[in-house]
Amino acid sequence: MSVSRVFRMVPVLVVMASLTLAAHSAPIQKSADETLKDRIDFGLETSSIVRKYDIKVKVAGGQVILSGDVATEAQKAEAGRLAKVAGATLVQNTIVIDPDEDKSVTDRMKAGMNKAGEKINDSWIHTKVNWFFLGDDLLKGSDINVDVKDNVVTLKGTVKNAAARTRAVALASDTEGVKRVVDQLIVAG
Repeated sequence: MSVSRVFRMVPVLVVMASLTLAAHSAPIQKSADETLKDRIDFGLETSSIVRKYDIKVKVAGGQVILSGDVATEAQKAEAGRLAKVAGATLVQNTIVIDPDEDKSVTDRMKAGMNKAGEKINDSWIHTKVNWFFLGDDLLKGSDINVDVKDNVVTLKGTVKNAAARTRAVALASDTEGVKRVVDQLIVAG
């Protein structure tokens, strides 16, 4: 291939590379079902009544199917209530009530496992706390840095008001595996 032909191809290659980079850096839009699932998962994960149970959520065409095990009828009902969010056209609650489920949860927690059976470590906690912060409306516009060492979460940065600060600390404290939360947040509102 001649040198002049290579130089004529350079602009084409630059454009192709730019398009490839743009395609990979563009934000990925979630489908309505994925967004709905995220909202339901967030509600279940932040509910003091059902967060310790491994409740699975499937969404197809706005129809929600809940599955998993809980210990009481009240917990099953709460999961069903939390799944009835805007956009859910039907909620099918197939959660099984197992009075021994609390013993299974206790055994799992003693073994340092999360509700899905994964080992809880600092990285897992870091990811989970950040996920909670992204999904909480009260924390929109906050700039929170999450550090985790030996299952101790340190929160630094700014929040809009005292309620946001309280919410951030509560979400971090309620995350599986967290031993303690060090609050270094500043209210900048």
